[in-house]
Amino acid sequence: MKIRGTKSTEKIEPQMAPMIDVVFQLLIFFMLTLKIIEPEGDFTVNMPIGQSAAESDSPKPPVIKVRMKADPVTGEMYSMTIANKELFASAPGASQEEKSSNAFKRLNSEILNAIGSPGNPLADDQEVELDPDFALNSKYLINAIGACRGRVQRVNGQARMIDYIKNIKFASPREEGAGG
Repeated sequence: MKIRGTKSTEKIEPQMAPMIDVVFQLLIFFMLTLKIIEPEGDFTVNMPIGQSAAESDSPKPPVIKVRMKADPVTGEMYSMTIANKELFASAPGASQEEKSSNAFKRLNSEILNAIGSPGNPLADDQEVELDPDFALNSKYLINAIGACRGRVQRVNGQARMIDYIKNIKFASPREEGAGG
């Protein structure tokens, strides 16, 4: 029986072995549940290098301008021009998908004609400027970027990208409803 007013001389010490076990279990739990995520894309950035005087004298090739017009209500493309040449031919009886697919094939061949041949060193400075309407459906914009970038060629059953132009930029955004 304990008497009031007397002090106990026994010291209570916490058990360290169970505490260490809990810490190790937590450490193992967090190590096993960790998910390592790889980067989503290639984010290489090519910084401009100082040019010598001889290189700066050579004129840059003119920018290839691609204009894409869309129906403001549906966002469907109804016209695509490159250097004032219409690529979106309105074939009677053809669906919207067929018309746009043919237009992107024509765009790809026009870009190839402009650079001469794939891998041409003069094409490194060539730029394409895409000028889409505000309401254009994004699938058409993505297809235009792909058509300007190059083509996929199958070699021995493997797909290989043939590069045309790497410098693709966008024109200043147009106001919604602004034509031209």
